[in-house]
Parts: sequence; C-alpha cells; structure tokens
Amino acid sequence: MTTRDLVFASLFAAIIVALGLVPPITLGFIPVPITAQSLGVMLAGVVLGARRGTIAVLIVVLLVAIGFPVLSGGRGGLAVFAGPTAGFFIGWIFGAFTTGYLSERLVTASQSGLAQGVGFFVAAFIGGIGVIYLFGITYLAFVGGIGFSKAFLGSLAFIPGDILKTVIAALAGRAVMAGYPLLPQRA
Repeated sequence: MTTRDLVFASLFAAIIVALGLVPPITLGFIPVPITAQSLGVMLAGVVLGARRGTIAVLIVVLLVAIGFPVLSGGRGGLAVFAGPTAGFFIGWIFGAFTTGYLSERLVTASQSGLAQGVGFFVAAFIGGIGVIYLFGITYLAFVGGIGFSKAFLGSLAFIPGDILKTVIAALAGRAVMAGYPLLPQRA
C-alpha cells in the first residue's frame, strides 16, 4: 500500500462522509432510511478498484466505530452496528469490494466509452445494489425481526434511487477513465 493509495482511499472516505450530509429520507414502513452514501460506496469501487475502494469504506466504518457522527442523519458509534441499518452498513464493505473487483475485470482503457459505461454500470449494480441488499435485507429480516418477505418488499422502495446512483457512478467512472488515465490502474 503506497501513500498514493492511502490518499485516494482517504479522499473517497471523505466523499462518503460528505454524502452523509444529505439528510436521510425515512419511509415509515421500513426502519432503513434512503441516504446518498451508497453512491459514495459505488464511486469508491468504480474509481479506485477493489482494494482501495474497500479501504475507503473501512475508513468510514472505523470512524463510525470510534463514534464520529459521519453517517447520514449524524449517526455514529457502536450502536450503529446493532441498529436496523447495520446489515446495509456492513454490506458497504463487500459492495465496494465487489464493485471494484468487477470494474477491474469488466472495464479496460482500450474499450469504447459505451462499453466502459456499461461495464461500470454492471459492476455498480451488482456490487452497489445486489451485494449491499443481500447483507442489508438478510440482517433486517432476521435481526430486525420483520421477516424476509417484509424486509425484501420494503427494500424495493430503494431500487429507483439506487439505479440512479448506479448510473451516476458509471458516468463518473467513465469520466475518470477518460480524464485521468493514471487512476484506472486500480489493481
């Protein structure tokens, strides 16, 4: 791990924290709010790759564990790990890794812009939605005590916004590939 890697990971951790300043939207029928921070997780994976993207998210997890109120709505501390959103929060780690891993495999500098955009979209969709929802819904269903079907159906409300975040992450990934050729060496 180079100093450059740590700087990039820290920068994206700061982006994830900054996206936490966007107020959460509570739905009422599910105890998990809509936040903008999952966009930062997708961006970290798409732009930094698996290793550095995961480190960026781990920095945020460490800040939360220490007690800094860096999550949307000013949440932080060990209580976050026992709340209904803990599965989604822990899923960020695996979501960033999966998004980065798939980005590294699906996108190359020699591809057309469209192919790069589609590759980034697929990576962000699978990692940033699929993997995070897998952890979040499972945790919410079993630990939150609401049952898998209710947790799954309630989480469907997040899909339109998360698809928009996936498109934004794909466009950002494509812009970085075109505008900053040194960064795509993500591995």
